[in-house]
Amino acid sequence: MATPAPLPEPRPVAGVLWMLLTGLCFVAVIALVKYLGDGIPAAQSAFLRYLLGLVFVLPMLRPLLRARPTRRERGLFAARGLLHALGVILWFYAMTRIPIAEVTAMNYLSPVYVTLGAAIFLGERLAVRRVAAVVVALMGALLILRPGFRDLDPGHLAMLGTAVIFGGSYLLAKALSDAASPAVVVAMLSFWVTSGLAPVALAVWVPPSMHDLAVLLGVAFFATAGHFTMTLAFRAAPITVTQPVTFLQLVWAVTLGAVVFGEPVDPFVILGGLVIVGSVVFISWREAVLKRRSITPPAPATKL
Repeated sequence: MATPAPLPEPRPVAGVLWMLLTGLCFVAVIALVKYLGDGIPAAQSAFLRYLLGLVFVLPMLRPLLRARPTRRERGLFAARGLLHALGVILWFYAMTRIPIAEVTAMNYLSPVYVTLGAAIFLGERLAVRRVAAVVVALMGALLILRPGFRDLDPGHLAMLGTAVIFGGSYLLAKALSDAASPAVVVAMLSFWVTSGLAPVALAVWVPPSMHDLAVLLGVAFFATAGHFTMTLAFRAAPITVTQPVTFLQLVWAVTLGAVVFGEPVDPFVILGGLVIVGSVVFISWREAVLKRRSITPPAPATKL
């Protein structure tokens, strides 16, 4: 009987460094989308980001052509892609309406919604501590939004919808991950999101300039690079090591918004974001302590 191959030794320093680079990549995505502004409709910007990003999916073409998904899997691929397409539109719209720090902080809610969705749809048990962490995270969202104390922008509602939708997309990816390789899951997402966004983008089409296309190509590059470096981080170290590093994205986003785009620093947004991040880290830590199959994703895993 063959001896199973030993598990690779964790490399926490490498994991932290890869996650730092992941955060920088996603902050670069935010900066470029914010810089692009609202000159191009959100649906068209999202479509061009995924269309141009298909060039980075080409290395996955061979496993995609070899894949033989079942009818159920094809349906799940389509459902995930179309759901994700809606989330991407809402995210691009929110970026044109509200400060970078608020978009970043509210995006941390996605893993919390995944935890709730896993309990509702996958039968995942919610212990009292996890329920408490979810409640605390939602209180963090209230700190950011402060309904009744300030006017809420449609961008805030769009971002709340984005977090829920990206959480649902992750759950569908979890369901598919046991039947298809990661390359196929990623490639199918890119194909279906691009297809789903196409008719909406054509309905609001504005001729883009070469400058606009160059910026969106940069968005596609950094988004793809961020997911790649995130994978390297998870391969090098446990989520309990890399997850706390994700809070630095909020620090960088606040700094970027204030220094580059002149957005005011809102202490309630920072506090609410830290509360949400702390809750997500706690949930991930509990999953690791109980040594069960992880359901709650790391915060960057629900990015566009």
